[in-house]
Amino acid sequence: MAWVPAESAVEELMPRLLPVEPCDLTDSFDPNVPPRTPQEYLRIEAAQCPDVVVAQIDPKKLKRKQSVNISLSGCQPAPEGYSPTLQWQQQQVAQFSTVRQSVNRHRSHWKSQQLDSNVTMPKSEDEEGWKKFCLGERLYAEGAVAPAASESPGIDYVQIGFPPLLSIVSRMNQATVTSVLEYLSNWFGERDFTPELGRWLYALLACLEKPLLPEAHSLIRQLARRCSEVRLLVDSKDDERVPALNLLICLVSRYFDQRDLADEPS
Repeated sequence: MAWVPAESAVEELMPRLLPVEPCDLTDSFDPNVPPRTPQEYLRIEAAQCPDVVVAQIDPKKLKRKQSVNISLSGCQPAPEGYSPTLQWQQQQVAQFSTVRQSVNRHRSHWKSQQLDSNVTMPKSEDEEGWKKFCLGERLYAEGAVAPAASESPGIDYVQIGFPPLLSIVSRMNQATVTSVLEYLSNWFGERDFTPELGRWLYALLACLEKPLLPEAHSLIRQLARRCSEVRLLVDSKDDERVPALNLLICLVSRYFDQRDLADEPS
């Protein structure tokens, strides 16, 4: 059996980008002399390349969560009388699709609009900043009660949270959309459902591009399951939270094709 040098074995495993004839050490080839032909130029370049190249990776620039765990467990079944009809679910999906098309069509226009002087969007990685921005200082501090009367005639969005205006969400790229969806889902995982939260979750889903990235896929499934858990705790089917929770479950399951999470029509 013929012996094969280790260097040759590497070359067999890693195909060359450009064909370079093997260098015969007995010929007159001198890598220090300017090349006279294209073949000599390639041989000089190949001689200067190391056999092994190691990438220099800065760990600080890596995202905190590199692995995504996608749970396959379904939603909690809706209590008797809480589940929406199939017709209602189909109507919501059609309306949501129209909203998404409108957002995409007018994104450039709204992105170019000047934000009000009191609107300062947090950086993408600022989780606590985004929670306060979307939900307001009052709700963030878990004082989820009716706002106290204010002597100021204006609306204090810092206290009650900024609504998901098109001029705001149009400035959010997909990385920011996914991050804010994660932040609000984390907040919702330990707290009750509120109208402020519902408006932002709907807007973020409307901005979420398909096909879904694995992280976004995991997030929306987590969101739907949490909605089904909160729905179990609602005492009356006439509670205003029920249709909002049903809507989010419907969009995740039927628009984003997570059919195993869908409610059985009532």
